[in-house]
Amino acid sequence: MNNLIKKVFSVSQTNSLLILRLALGIIFFAHGAQKLLGWFGGYGWAGTIGFFSQTLNIPPSLAGLTISIEFLGGIAIILGLLTRPAAFGLAIISLVAMLKVHWVNGFFLEGAKHGIEFIFALFMIALFLVIEGAGPISFDRLIYGQKADRK
Repeated sequence: MNNLIKKVFSVSQTNSLLILRLALGIIFFAHGAQKLLGWFGGYGWAGTIGFFSQTLNIPPSLAGLTISIEFLGGIAIILGLLTRPAAFGLAIISLVAMLKVHWVNGFFLEGAKHGIEFIFALFMIALFLVIEGAGPISFDRLIYGQKADRK
């Protein structure tokens, strides 16, 4: 168990990870806020659950889980709190969105066609954070107590 805790909270010593965390976290927080709260032109919880269920054939329970992971995962990534588990959840969501929604439109973002290029970039950033962790400017570092030897 101690080894698992070490893996979850250990951090890379590169300060620049904060830049990637902020980019990924802000994007997913905003998308999650659209789906959960109806902010930024979103449809809110009920509208999003309905869209996921009726249009994408995603069960309401998985739609709710997706909304929660996007919103809370975005906040967690911004704070650098439980970064690896949050990034893993966001990577899974990105992969599903890539395959279930965007794949039919090809790779590029062209006009109304939203190919996979943007969601692929988010997927890769999330995977990177799963591997590297939050970095020294994070709550993960404070929780784990690891010294921040900066590069």
